[in-house]
Amino acid sequence: MLVLTRKLGEIIRVGDAVKITILEIRSGQVKLGIEAPPEIKVHREEVYARIQENRRAGRKSSAGPDQPSTARPDDTTRGPLFLRLIKGRKTKPA
Repeated sequence: MLVLTRKLGEIIRVGDAVKITILEIRSGQVKLGIEAPPEIKVHREEVYARIQENRRAGRKSSAGPDQPSTARPDDTTRGPLFLRLIKGRKTKPA
């Protein structure tokens, strides 16, 4: 695991396609902005775990044309993605 220290406004690059920006640091929380092309899927850990469970159970991992999407706006890679990472505790499930 690579461990980095970043300050507000600083950026981390993952390859040529992914850019992570430190947007806010407040009360033990860090808000990140993640920019990635649509073909690179970016999910919160608990959403990724649900997708994997659905795949193992043989269900579709994404909504088809007849099904409404249950994805929250921060689960897509279209435009900046804002995540809150809570220091020392898990985030509440969607």
